[in-house]
Amino acid sequence: MSWEWGVIWEYFPRLLQGAWLTLELVAVSGLLGLLLAVPLALMRASANPAINAFPYAYIFFFRGTPLLVQIFLIYYGASQFDAVKESLLWPILREPYWCAIIAFSMNTAAYAAELIRAAIQAIPKGEIEVSLALGMSKLTMIRRIVLPRAAGIVLPGYSNEVLLMLKSSALASTITLLDLTGMARTIIARTYTPLEMFFAAGMVYLAMAAVLILMFRLLERRLNRYQFAKRPM
Repeated sequence: MSWEWGVIWEYFPRLLQGAWLTLELVAVSGLLGLLLAVPLALMRASANPAINAFPYAYIFFFRGTPLLVQIFLIYYGASQFDAVKESLLWPILREPYWCAIIAFSMNTAAYAAELIRAAIQAIPKGEIEVSLALGMSKLTMIRRIVLPRAAGIVLPGYSNEVLLMLKSSALASTITLLDLTGMARTIIARTYTPLEMFFAAGMVYLAMAAVLILMFRLLERRLNRYQFAKRPM
């Protein structure tokens, strides 16, 4: 058995096309998931059971079930209902791309919401009390104090969630999307070189993860720059 380096170089541009779709899925679902996670986290941090109940159930479901099952429920399950097929949502739900975006967004929102909730509760109570003493409204306090402080606290944990989402995005290939993994599988079906193609795909995933780690490290240094400031002698 010989290692076919030539196959990797020949099909590497196709792998990069799949990698671009992978990054697109992660970026779009990550942004939508974060927008959904913030209100969920604020509701989850509330002491009122009536407000807390929905985000608790949402987070429990999406953290307690496999992402693959969630993808299948959205992609295959929606088509089982005539009401969905006749609704305005059907042009979206019949497309595997948007089904993957919806599944990834709702899944990562659950994990991000718990991270943000923990960050909110980790903010020193003194800072909250000072903002209230200065006469800030609750919305102003959330916008100017709570969310900026929580962003600095949550960033290390959230970076891990983004990396997990990058790796989990390989499941998009199960619903016919030609992301990086899907493209690798398509090339393997033509060339019968599974070791070479999966090795090349793994290296591309590793490179994307390295870039994301670097970006989050730079962002962390900016948001938490007071932790990296040199102390006077």
